[in-house]
Amino acid sequence: MKKLKRALKAFGLILQKPWLLNKILDDDSIWFDYMQKSHQLKSLPVISIDTLFPNFNVTLNNFAFLDGGSLPTDLAILKLLASGFDECSYFEIGTWRGESVVNVADNAKECYTLNLSKQELLKLGLDEKYADLHGFFSKNKKNITHLIGNSMTYDFASLNKKFDLIFIDGNHHYDFVKNDTAKVFEHLIHENSVIVWHDYAYAPEKLRPEVMSAILDGTPQIFRKNLYQVSNSMCAIFTRKSFKTEVFSPLSKPALKFEVQMEVKKID
Repeated sequence: MKKLKRALKAFGLILQKPWLLNKILDDDSIWFDYMQKSHQLKSLPVISIDTLFPNFNVTLNNFAFLDGGSLPTDLAILKLLASGFDECSYFEIGTWRGESVVNVADNAKECYTLNLSKQELLKLGLDEKYADLHGFFSKNKKNITHLIGNSMTYDFASLNKKFDLIFIDGNHHYDFVKNDTAKVFEHLIHENSVIVWHDYAYAPEKLRPEVMSAILDGTPQIFRKNLYQVSNSMCAIFTRKSFKTEVFSPLSKPALKFEVQMEVKKID
């Protein structure tokens, strides 16, 4: 009887305040349960970052250490993957300050980045200062093309182009990640393409099951065996190459350490 009363009370609150339903749907426990029931998975297999890159050595020339960005290891993964292709062609969804694409541009022939227009960002109720910061680092780089559009409706086929490396880092809710993933597989990949998803995890040891569920549901079944988490990062990756993997285990004893050298430069 107590459970029924609580359920009726919760239902009444949702009727009064419909936005509370989003809180329920966003709950990680619901997505973990969905993932296990739909895909019999708790996490993706983990590739140690030093297995993915045995000669891990990279310099990031633009990194702001500000909110909403990537980890240094996330950007290092992109930059090192780009260096593995001759004249890499790169595409990303979600520009933000442009830190990811401007770092990749050092190792790529051409880069394309897709983002909402300023008008659309303002319509979503976002601050104008936030909207104006999009592409801050990348807007003046010659080998970067900034595309304007909503990935939910954007005609990816109109690009008439396949890419070596694709980075999905737009809206991180289920419907958007699933849409972006499905469209990338349908229109943008060739036989050697690599796809990277950002915010597969909140932090390297804390998974984000809503994003993982969307990645799995948006990826054609034949390719799901090629999905991995990259250690020491917030990234998942699709690659046809085979790697020795580990089982995800949070709070494990650190297996790797990184040497970090930093230099501060003023922005003109």
